[in-house]
Amino acid sequence: MFSRYKKEQPVAAAPMSRAVPAQHQAPPPVPDKVGVKKVPAPRQPAPAAPVPQDKDRRRRQRILEVKSDLHTRLLDNLNLAAIDAASEAELRAEIAAITAEALSEASFVLTSEERMTLIQDLYFEVRGLGPLEPLLKDETVNDILVNGPHRVFVERAGKLELSDVTFKDERHLMRIIDKIVSAVGRRVDESNPYVDARLADGSRFNAMVPPVAVDGSLVSIRKFKKEKLGIDDLVRFGAFSEEMALYLEAAVATRLNVIVSGGTGSGKTTTLNALSSFIDPTERVLTIEDTAELQLQQPHVGRMESRPANVEGKGAVTQRDCLKNALRMRPDRIIVGETRGEEVIDMLQAMNTGHDGSMTTIHANSARDGVSRLENMIAMAGIEMPLRAMRSQIAGAVHLIVQASRLQDGSRRMVSITEITGMEGDVISMQEIFKFERTGLEPDGTIIGHFTGCGIRSAHAERFRRWGYDLPNSIYDVIPAGGARS
Repeated sequence: MFSRYKKEQPVAAAPMSRAVPAQHQAPPPVPDKVGVKKVPAPRQPAPAAPVPQDKDRRRRQRILEVKSDLHTRLLDNLNLAAIDAASEAELRAEIAAITAEALSEASFVLTSEERMTLIQDLYFEVRGLGPLEPLLKDETVNDILVNGPHRVFVERAGKLELSDVTFKDERHLMRIIDKIVSAVGRRVDESNPYVDARLADGSRFNAMVPPVAVDGSLVSIRKFKKEKLGIDDLVRFGAFSEEMALYLEAAVATRLNVIVSGGTGSGKTTTLNALSSFIDPTERVLTIEDTAELQLQQPHVGRMESRPANVEGKGAVTQRDCLKNALRMRPDRIIVGETRGEEVIDMLQAMNTGHDGSMTTIHANSARDGVSRLENMIAMAGIEMPLRAMRSQIAGAVHLIVQASRLQDGSRRMVSITEITGMEGDVISMQEIFKFERTGLEPDGTIIGHFTGCGIRSAHAERFRRWGYDLPNSIYDVIPAGGARS
């Protein structure tokens, strides 16, 4: 039976037998010794009726044990190399047959719904990522965070919640982690306890295992959106206003250098993707990332991804290496997914030497903080440069800082657009063009506010006009709370 996908020399799997509880086992016989008076055994009280919740919990635990035994049996019986070419229907039929035989041997009866769920879970164990697979398929889930085998959190609509997904134990979780990292040629163990990887759909994966992770392996998955959100979508979702969209379209189309700043999970990459839609399709664009996430729609895009060192500590290719090589590939624009280290100096030089319209993201909480972060990264690169020269380099390279933020109610908004206008003495001068102004808080925690101009005309207005983007001065007007533009 199951000869099509069965191993040529299968290992005989031990039949699953139902464990007999200790209280139902017969006591060992007591020899009848001469002269010893038999003492009758004390009468045992009648067992209490099981609580329904305890009964359901024990049944779930039993199903989990059956699932674990079945998974072991599948690994022993199925030729995993052969099933790679099998269709989903064929593999599901094979798993269903093995499951029916095993349940019959164990004398364990499942409802039709429980049986279908069990077959689905086993299919995910064999061909997918086990318990994580349903969460990866759930479009409402943005992030998956695993804190050990029994606590799996998900983020929906900007809010974290505990899911009902669990792993059997730490070994089960480690098996899934190994399955993910081995698919991309990485490894994770005690000597190399953390790893960055990318799933087949592009989702970002990070794991840290014991002994560094104290209470069980830690896994975080930032899901990759299959559909790219455009500017119109972000305006409709309330991420920014139509006036801000008009301004950003002019800024990107006229090749201003843009930095998208924000904290973790604030929507920096989503914003960068949306801004890239304004790039002329005739331009050659090169993207450089640690984990490829950008989804540019232009026809002439070259994508590069950095690579960590191998087991011997060799073969690493950094973002700076990619950036240096990109400068020799005749790009019109260079887009760095995130600038976080020594590649910052090459990025600024590229912006200053004919690659106008380049873009990147940084981690910072405000535009001014973003400039400080750039200064710190230049210093960390080991380049000794006077502070005034360093700031002059930044002021000449960066034209615009777009600040994204995830607010306390989970919403993501573009809270500020700031222009860098030059130097005043030793200080970089900046002016805020648009901002999000908070006006209150709903009882359910939703933030009340509105987008408004700051009453300052763009320093690049003449550049916009020469390129054919003659924006009306009214888009910069201040909007009072609850009011309209004058």
